[in-house]
Amino acid sequence: MKFAHFADVHIGAWRDPKLSETSTSAFLRGLEICRDEKVDFILVSGDFFNTSLPAIDHLKEVVSALKSLKDSGVPVYIIAGSHDFSPTGKTMLDVLENAGLFVNVMRGEVIDNKLKLKFTLDKKTGAKITGITGKKGLLERSYYDSLLKENLESEPGFKVFMFHTALTEFKPKELEKMDSNPLSLLPKDFDYYAGGHVHYVFSKQEQNYGLISYPGPVFPNSFRELEKLKKGGFCIVEANGNVKMRHVPLELHPVVSFSFDCSHKQPESVEEEALKAVKASGMRDSIVTLRFEGKLKSGRPSDIDFSSIITACYAKGAYFVMKNSAFLSSEEFEEIKTEALTVEEIEKEVAKEHAGQIKSGLSPEKEAALTLSLLEALNIEKEEGETSSVFEKRVRENVSKLLGVELS
Repeated sequence: MKFAHFADVHIGAWRDPKLSETSTSAFLRGLEICRDEKVDFILVSGDFFNTSLPAIDHLKEVVSALKSLKDSGVPVYIIAGSHDFSPTGKTMLDVLENAGLFVNVMRGEVIDNKLKLKFTLDKKTGAKITGITGKKGLLERSYYDSLLKENLESEPGFKVFMFHTALTEFKPKELEKMDSNPLSLLPKDFDYYAGGHVHYVFSKQEQNYGLISYPGPVFPNSFRELEKLKKGGFCIVEANGNVKMRHVPLELHPVVSFSFDCSHKQPESVEEEALKAVKASGMRDSIVTLRFEGKLKSGRPSDIDFSSIITACYAKGAYFVMKNSAFLSSEEFEEIKTEALTVEEIEKEVAKEHAGQIKSGLSPEKEAALTLSLLEALNIEKEEGETSSVFEKRVRENVSKLLGVELS
């Protein structure tokens, strides 16, 4: 038995057209490798899309590739992640599943307030697959707390459990503040645990459980990830007595990163140093990241001619150039900045900071989680051909369901 394990594809995450195209192309390249490897099936452990209702232009190539897989007899099994999950139940994942392009394996029934999951059987291999959806704010915890494990653990055969959450025991030091769930919440005695949500590569054979794996993102999803990871990837898993995982890197464009410490320097010297470093480096067809940080001795960050540095990168053949000066300041002028580098991180920090300041009747944790859910419900786009009045009605209905009140 051979299968592929993807997670955190995040189709549509990048706003820039070049990076958006690269992100999608990385996933499509991964599917080509799956065909070459002749995998029996493919798993996607959440965050297939970056939003529950992605833009049409992000769907075309992906839908075509999924249709090709279906026609060649390679099934795709998924769970929703914290990005493509919808608290109102309206998600593009449902549309694509109804079209027969993949199967959402989180299925079951609630018995006496307990969640009883059912297995999805892969007909070719006999593998039995199930899993639990990921939600923003770690709201999937309620699923695990109510999960009936006995039927899952006693089921014979080769079993796969898909999940989209960080596991406390396996978080790297740089993610120690990240919300997580303990390993003990997962059912035991599965052969493979297909994880998602955390953007790093991890694999460990755990006693009483099985092989627990995170494949990392298919393509880095932020400036910081481009610097650290350089590339994305996925896993190929082979089960022939033993279960073995190997990580398959996906690199369409190499990433070249520069970091300049501007502390106690003049803007002119920073510019000169950066131009010298850029001109001495090879970067043809590369994604280039330029990070500037520290406190200038004099002048302001705006005194640095960043455009000339970026132009020099393109003159060297760079595919795309990104600049980050969020932590660059001066003694003359200093901004208050947040340490969060993504929109999601900023929203989460702000929600936590302001939770409990009004009398909502909710605990600060639940209030922050509700705030994030409301932001997600409001962060939807008009569908093609949808009138403004219909769109407004859809937004009101989504918010009404979350709040449990009728909006006039």
